[in-house]
Amino acid sequence: MLRSLPKLMRMHHYIKNLLIFAAAACSGRLFEPEVFRPSLWGFLAFCMLSSVIYIVNDIRDRERDRLHPVKAGRPIASGAVPVPAALILAGVLTAASIGFHLLAFRPTATLFLAAYAGINLAYSFGLKNVPIVDIAILSAGFLLRILYGAALCGIAVSNWLYLTVLSVALYCALGKRRNELKRSGGEETRKVLKAYTADFLDKNMYMCLALANVFYALWSMDKETAQLYDNSRLVLTVPIVLLITMRYSMKVEGDSDGDPVEVLLHDRLLLLLCVLYLTAMLAILYL
Repeated sequence: MLRSLPKLMRMHHYIKNLLIFAAAACSGRLFEPEVFRPSLWGFLAFCMLSSVIYIVNDIRDRERDRLHPVKAGRPIASGAVPVPAALILAGVLTAASIGFHLLAFRPTATLFLAAYAGINLAYSFGLKNVPIVDIAILSAGFLLRILYGAALCGIAVSNWLYLTVLSVALYCALGKRRNELKRSGGEETRKVLKAYTADFLDKNMYMCLALANVFYALWSMDKETAQLYDNSRLVLTVPIVLLITMRYSMKVEGDSDGDPVEVLLHDRLLLLLCVLYLTAMLAILYL
């Protein structure tokens, strides 16, 4: 059973929680102790909380997951981890999340963390079956990570960056539903799929992708952005972002399951492009 716990906690999904460092990194202040420390505690708090959400969701969906060709192998659905043990683990992780958050306590940040917990629990207990609302909640998780990290450090998130993250998050959520629909072909594994068509998901995916690229380009060229960072070289990262979104789109349209983390971790070129982007950003902002 112990070997199944990391899989139950979905520890590989912690990569999404790196978004908590985004606001601090883009401010050019990431390595200042008073900024890095609360970001690190917030990252750990979010990791623990996100695992709790995954555990609750897997408990709720265990019967339906057993009908899914991939999800049937999840620890709870397969019986590798009993439900009582999963509940105990969720309690321990909840306590750990609260503890880490208190080390970097900020009232506004607490609201974002509570909002993430609230909407995702509501998702697990029924909102996942409401069309559009399910996509909104999936995308809100990415946005709340950004806002939580910014609130921990007292850093403002620019409007262009907010819109960029929101558009990317909606694109990823729509892509996830698109590939679930493509793979299952029905609602026996997810009820909400009966409300979507492939054409609807495709059209809105690429609308959001186009908006994300435009918003990012506008952020990189914005006068306030240039003044904030005392340079206008951020526009040099736009071609890299375009290549990243092209490659991601290619993989989503292929044989992937549409999960952003799975797509990223299973494509070396995409990983390389992301490393190149991060390197360029760090060089521009810190060197």
